[in-house]
Amino acid sequence: MTTLISYPNKKLWMAAIKPPMYSVAIMPIWVGTAVAFAETRIFHGAVFSTFLASAILILAWENLSNDVFDSETGIDKNKHHSLVNLTANKALIFGLGNSCLGLGLLGILAIAWWQQDLTVIGIILLCCALGYMYQGPPFRLGYQGLGEILCFFAFGPLAVTAAYYSQTQSWNMTSLAASVFVGIATSLILFCSHFHQVKDDIAAGKRSPIVRLGTARGAKVLTWFTASIYPLNLLFVLLGIFPVWTLLSWVSLPFAFKLCNHVLQNHNQPEKVSNCKFIAVAVHFWSCLLFGLGFMLSGG
Repeated sequence: MTTLISYPNKKLWMAAIKPPMYSVAIMPIWVGTAVAFAETRIFHGAVFSTFLASAILILAWENLSNDVFDSETGIDKNKHHSLVNLTANKALIFGLGNSCLGLGLLGILAIAWWQQDLTVIGIILLCCALGYMYQGPPFRLGYQGLGEILCFFAFGPLAVTAAYYSQTQSWNMTSLAASVFVGIATSLILFCSHFHQVKDDIAAGKRSPIVRLGTARGAKVLTWFTASIYPLNLLFVLLGIFPVWTLLSWVSLPFAFKLCNHVLQNHNQPEKVSNCKFIAVAVHFWSCLLFGLGFMLSGG
């Protein structure tokens, strides 16, 4: 017991639970709801709160189950902050993950029951299927370098449009356009998580984008994709699809510069570049938060 509460272990547990990463679950719901509010000036608080809690629980399932699946391939043998390694109890982590999934889906079912409409639960089940295919057997598509694509669709077009639909029970091109912004910003986080573990990925046969590209080229690709969300935002404003207030997202540019400079300088130094995913989380959090706020502040 003393060991569990020692300072180094506290740091490992925090690294394993990854609290900052849960903004990945929150922001698609926030942006989809903000787009709906901009158009209808109606906000269904119970639906939003339930969807938010469910999204966090479903992401917890994905994180926990990924730790379990990674423990089976041996890729996490040097990952001291893996929950399976910390607890030495794979069955417990798997059970906790499935419990989170069940509770999360119950919340989405509640929304479907309130609205007498199964559309949202259908979309979220598809998100869960993509989440499982990322690391789960026999698919393990993340090992083929397809994780970022799955991430883009699950947390972008699917999650954002589901959140929009949960508020309006209708479809809209603006929410789909907004979902591209969120999807790219989310995929950056996963892309950044590969830079520091190239050797472990190669040893486990994981062909992550950074394994395929190399760290130097990967750093350049990261710069282009990080930079893309800002002109994309501007383009949709100029086309009249987004309100001008969404340009508030540009306030997050300092985090984007910090991320790109940090990775370009340290891409081949695992101990220095390992924190880049948390800078990417800051880019994602602030850009999406301010982007959604822009919709909320618009006149509808």
